[in-house]
Amino acid sequence: MPTVVVVGASGKIGRRLVRLLAERGDEVRAVVRRPEQADEMAALGGTGVLLDLERTDVEGMAAVVRGADAVVFTAGAGAGSGPERKRTVDLGGSVLLAEGAALAGVERFVQVSAAGVDRPVDEDADPSWRAYVEAKAEADTRLRATDLDWTILRPGPLTDDPGVGAVTLSAAGDAGEVTRDDVAALVVACLDEAATIGVQWGVAGGGELLDEAVQDAARSQAPPRRH
Repeated sequence: MPTVVVVGASGKIGRRLVRLLAERGDEVRAVVRRPEQADEMAALGGTGVLLDLERTDVEGMAAVVRGADAVVFTAGAGAGSGPERKRTVDLGGSVLLAEGAALAGVERFVQVSAAGVDRPVDEDADPSWRAYVEAKAEADTRLRATDLDWTILRPGPLTDDPGVGAVTLSAAGDAGEVTRDDVAALVVACLDEAATIGVQWGVAGGGELLDEAVQDAARSQAPPRRH
């Protein structure tokens, strides 16, 4: 039974991911901040683990992920949060998880990022939006620089429509609207496919069936890194 740690489990993608992993028999450690969220994770089939990304350290994170087969970062400060929390959650949380995973000897890391974060931000952009884009871009850059077995997914605008079970993956970073259902299912597919190690994709909804899209896109890129 694989063990997967989901950081950001109480988010809209995180909840879907916890349910999908639990339904197929994985042991899911669902990292949340509040006790009531832990109860919600139990209802989805996961085990709620209380941990505040902004109030812990590398040793605390390592203790949470130790013994796991993979970790997934899908956390974010969310709408309405200011620039500082974009740095401490969207960037700081990702870096903390990567460092904790490395310390605990957990190599597999899937990160849900966002499309377009490498493009320049308009000078008159809202400060919170600028901070969000910069945090996501830096989180991806720092994860790529690690020795972890990483995969980075950059979906376009997210919707709550029912998933269609199909996506388009682009190594060039092209992305489009996609359902949260399909992003969560894509994370699961990437966890199952070693050829996704060391790749970064833009994600749009529709196109090929999920498993086929992952396999075809992985084959079209350079062989994954091996440690």
